[in-house]
Amino acid sequence: MQPHEVKDLIEQQLPGVQVEVAGEGCNFQLILISDELAALSPVKRQQQIYALLNEPIADGRIHAVTMKFFTRDAWADRT
Repeated sequence: MQPHEVKDLIEQQLPGVQVEVAGEGCNFQLILISDELAALSPVKRQQQIYALLNEPIADGRIHAVTMKFFTRDAWADRT
Protein backbone atom coordinates (compact mmCIF):
# COMPACT_ATOMS: atom_id res chain seq x y z
CA MET A 1 0.00 0.00 0.00
CA GLN A 2 0.99 3.58 -0.49
CA PRO A 3 0.87 6.11 2.37
CA HIS A 4 -1.91 8.07 0.65
CA GLU A 5 -4.05 4.91 0.49
CA VAL A 6 -3.70 4.36 4.25
CA LYS A 7 -4.49 8.04 4.88
CA ASP A 8 -7.58 7.93 2.64
CA LEU A 9 -8.82 4.68 4.20
CA ILE A 10 -8.74 6.10 7.72
CA GLU A 11 -10.01 9.59 6.89
CA GLN A 12 -12.95 8.21 4.88
CA GLN A 13 -14.04 6.02 7.80
CA LEU A 14 -13.39 8.57 10.55
CA PRO A 15 -14.50 12.00 9.37
CA GLY A 16 -12.87 14.79 11.31
CA VAL A 17 -9.67 12.84 11.94
CA GLN A 18 -6.53 14.25 10.36
CA VAL A 19 -3.98 11.59 9.48
CA GLU A 20 -0.30 11.98 8.64
CA VAL A 21 1.26 8.80 7.24
CA ALA A 22 4.93 7.98 6.75
CA GLY A 23 6.49 4.75 5.59
CA GLU A 24 6.52 2.57 2.56
CA GLY A 25 5.79 -0.94 1.45
CA CYS A 26 3.97 -2.57 4.32
CA ASN A 27 5.34 -0.62 7.32
CA PHE A 28 3.69 2.64 8.31
CA GLN A 29 3.88 5.27 11.02
CA LEU A 30 0.61 7.08 11.69
CA ILE A 31 0.02 10.39 13.38
CA LEU A 32 -3.66 10.79 14.16
CA ILE A 33 -4.98 14.22 15.12
CA SER A 34 -8.42 14.11 16.72
CA ASP A 35 -9.91 15.35 19.95
CA GLU A 36 -12.38 12.44 19.90
CA LEU A 37 -9.70 9.75 19.53
CA ALA A 38 -7.41 11.43 22.05
CA ALA A 39 -10.22 11.30 24.63
CA LEU A 40 -10.34 7.48 24.43
CA SER A 41 -8.09 5.14 26.36
CA PRO A 42 -4.91 4.10 24.53
CA VAL A 43 -6.29 0.59 23.95
CA LYS A 44 -9.62 1.87 22.58
CA ARG A 45 -7.82 4.27 20.21
CA GLN A 46 -5.66 1.52 18.80
CA GLN A 47 -8.58 -0.89 18.53
CA GLN A 48 -10.54 1.65 16.51
CA ILE A 49 -7.69 2.16 14.03
CA TYR A 50 -6.80 -1.53 13.77
CA ALA A 51 -10.45 -2.31 13.02
CA LEU A 52 -10.19 -0.04 9.97
CA LEU A 53 -6.90 -1.62 8.89
CA ASN A 54 -7.95 -5.22 9.52
CA GLU A 55 -8.35 -6.21 5.87
CA PRO A 56 -5.01 -4.85 4.61
CA ILE A 57 -3.27 -6.34 7.65
CA ALA A 58 -4.91 -9.74 7.07
CA ASP A 59 -3.96 -9.85 3.40
CA GLY A 60 -0.38 -8.66 4.02
CA ARG A 61 -0.59 -5.20 2.44
CA ILE A 62 0.20 -3.80 5.88
CA HIS A 63 2.66 -5.60 8.12
CA ALA A 64 3.53 -3.11 10.86
CA VAL A 65 1.86 0.05 12.13
CA THR A 66 2.94 2.49 14.80
CA MET A 67 0.55 5.17 16.00
CA LYS A 68 0.78 8.47 17.83
CA PHE A 69 -2.33 10.37 18.84
CA PHE A 70 -2.65 14.12 19.34
CA THR A 71 -5.44 16.49 20.23
CA ARG A 72 -5.80 19.36 17.78
CA ASP A 73 -4.32 21.77 20.34
CA ALA A 74 -1.37 19.50 21.12
CA TRP A 75 -0.66 19.08 17.40
CA ALA A 76 -0.78 22.86 16.84
CA ASP A 77 1.54 23.45 19.84
CA ARG A 78 4.16 20.84 18.91
CA THR A 79 6.58 23.36 17.35
